[in-house]
Amino acid sequence: MKLGTLALKSALISAVTVLSSAAMAGTKVGMITTLSGGGAGLGIDVRDGFMLAIKQSGRSDIEVVIEDDQRKPDIAVQLADKMVQSEKVDVLTGIIWSNLAMAVVPSVTAQGKIYLSPNAGPSPLAGAGCHPNYFNVAWQNDSLHNAGGAYAQSEGYKDVFIMAPNYPAGTDALNGFKALFEGDVASEVYTKLGQTDYASEIAQIRASGADAVYFFLPGGMGISFLKQYSGSGVDIPVIGPAFSFDQGILQAVGAAALGVRNTSQWNKDINTPTNKAFVGSFLAEYDRLPSLYASQGFDTANLLLSALETASVSDNIGFRSALKAANFTSVRGDFKFGSNNHPIHNVYIREVVREGDIFTNKIIGKVLSDHGDPYSKDCKM
Repeated sequence: MKLGTLALKSALISAVTVLSSAAMAGTKVGMITTLSGGGAGLGIDVRDGFMLAIKQSGRSDIEVVIEDDQRKPDIAVQLADKMVQSEKVDVLTGIIWSNLAMAVVPSVTAQGKIYLSPNAGPSPLAGAGCHPNYFNVAWQNDSLHNAGGAYAQSEGYKDVFIMAPNYPAGTDALNGFKALFEGDVASEVYTKLGQTDYASEIAQIRASGADAVYFFLPGGMGISFLKQYSGSGVDIPVIGPAFSFDQGILQAVGAAALGVRNTSQWNKDINTPTNKAFVGSFLAEYDRLPSLYASQGFDTANLLLSALETASVSDNIGFRSALKAANFTSVRGDFKFGSNNHPIHNVYIREVVREGDIFTNKIIGKVLSDHGDPYSKDCKM
């Protein structure tokens, strides 16, 4: 009996030691994002929003390794391999661009790693290429463009000129717009990714006979287009997704963006305690207003933190279940995951306004309620 008792005590001590060691090991997060070049502002905001939530959590057992993908797929793949094989990260996040996500996500999820997307949401990863280790905390690429199409329809536009860069998110953008717009498409134009001169496209818009323009040009591309369009004398109204009218972009665009309507699942004036606290704390921490990208980084970190409260990252099935529960309060308000681990949420229409010396957005209405994506039917998880 004594030997049996001693053996039991020894086994219990060993189990406690293993659990303690696992707890002490903590969680290692690999963040691959764009921190240099034309898209740097987007990655910086995702990083800063994510790190603010980690700091506010007070947890010292979470290590975040951050690398710059330079907006290059080959660099992103190299960094992902390094993080999985050498850094031994538990979770990956951070990618902004859909072509980089398509190069990285299938590889890391196949190796058993969890990937939490704070931005890119290409349609293949929401449909047939979905994976139980992949969660998108931002949106599926079509989402804000679906709202753009619905808004253009509600405003009575009949013939819209649509334009986006020629990469996966650009294709998703224009398909997303067309899905909920019932009018005609005057012209569908794909530009080069990273393009800065839009004289040719503006000439096409002028000659198109369109009664509105819908464009998706994120980051510096949107700044260049809006400035050139504003000075062109073309007075056809423009609509776009938040990516071309985000907080970090508007100051560079200036008055050229005033009055433009754009779609978003988040804005700084969403009137909830969580969002008010986020906006105030981000401003205090970084001395600038948060952007859409910062809000998505913040939500991504808080999703991770909520899952770590109930499951160990080493328990893949349990941790995935904890992530799926989405037991955190999103800055956008209502949020849950669909069957393909992509968000179901509201999408709003915003207008660019000036508040003192700051160009920003205000919500003027809701376009879509509890909106998911059409690709979940192809996801066989």
